Amino acid sequence: MRGISAPGARVRRVLGEVVRFLTVGGLATVVSFVGFNALVHGLVLGRAPLADQPVLAFVLANTVAGVLAYVGMRLWAFRDRRVSDPSTGLVRFFALGALTMLVPVLCLWVSRYVLGLSGPVADNVSANVIGLGLGTVARFWVFRRYVFDELVPVEA
Repeated sequence: MRGISAPGARVRRVLGEVVRFLTVGGLATVVSFVGFNALVHGLVLGRAPLADQPVLAFVLANTVAGVLAYVGMRLWAFRDRRVSDPSTGLVRFFALGALTMLVPVLCLWVSRYVLGLSGPVADNVSANVIGLGLGTVARFWVFRRYVFDELVPVEA
């Protein structure tokens, strides 16, 4: 029986990273979704402390989710990769995460302040479906390229 070719092994490795990245991201998204909807629409809390500040609520909820995401990505999603400079890896992760978070924040802002849509469905479709979908593709690429940037050598 023949072993997996080098290109085949690379594809499997990248697909594994994608699946783990999406799993960690999915968990972080649940945290973000619940946090945002609790702060803006009163989900779980019964009151909405940031009902008039949806962008701030989105940023706060995503900051908490970002901490969870970093731990999951560092320890599991990109476990086969190293951070070339550990002292700046965390800073890069959050700086690049903040930059890519501009995509869903912009989608939410346009929905709220340009289109005048302010209900829970509009907020979640704009920020957590359209914005998050576009932002996820950007995050995978920038995290893999600029944060977890060194592949750990495979032992034979």
